[in-house]
Amino acid sequence: MNFLETRGLEVAYGGIRAVKGVDLTVQSGELVCLIGANGAGKTTTLKSLCGMLAPEQGEILYEGKSIAGKPSHELLRLGISLVPEGRGIFGRLTVEENLKIGAYVRHDRSGIASDMDRLYELFPRLAERRTQQAGTLSGGEQQMLAIGRALMSRPRLLLLDEPSMGLAPMLVQKIFETIRRIVEEGVTLLLVEQNARLALEISRRGYVMESGKIILADSAQALLGNPKVQQAYLGG
Repeated sequence: MNFLETRGLEVAYGGIRAVKGVDLTVQSGELVCLIGANGAGKTTTLKSLCGMLAPEQGEILYEGKSIAGKPSHELLRLGISLVPEGRGIFGRLTVEENLKIGAYVRHDRSGIASDMDRLYELFPRLAERRTQQAGTLSGGEQQMLAIGRALMSRPRLLLLDEPSMGLAPMLVQKIFETIRRIVEEGVTLLLVEQNARLALEISRRGYVMESGKIILADSAQALLGNPKVQQAYLGG
């Protein structure tokens, strides 16, 4: 049984059919990436998986059970969490307040405190700025905060949308090292990322999306060596 699976997924967004019959799978413990140009339907796919957009047709199966059309708060309780494109942090709240919001579905105070300490170890910069308003953080720090907030819900499946967007190369490397560590700790991760090379280098498998459809699916290493992928997405 696949941990996550879509079958013939069709999603319309803003009056446009953005996802057209997508089939994909993610196994428990995997890091899988979804790459493609802007407007390919990648973000819309993630939004449908976390309940922000209801599919028009097709199935979404999570641990073998249908979750298509369920609202986001129900899916969060099932262990599915999204780090959105653009981060979506609460700028007027402190770093610590943002992290606590990530744990709003939980009631285990000791566990929440323990997870907060673990996140500060994972992101020392956030520990240094825990009382600072989130809106005053750098772009890289805000991305760390967005990931940390999602992790506070103790997700089993983390959906990560464009984590490198707008970040300096050094910070991008740090974010991607953290992504790898999160997966090593047991979280299953589906990554949407415009930097196709970086995404494939840390992933086990990958899907290439174009005009709302999956046009290629293979191991990440095979996609890195695929001439079509190299020409279209890897700069050569």
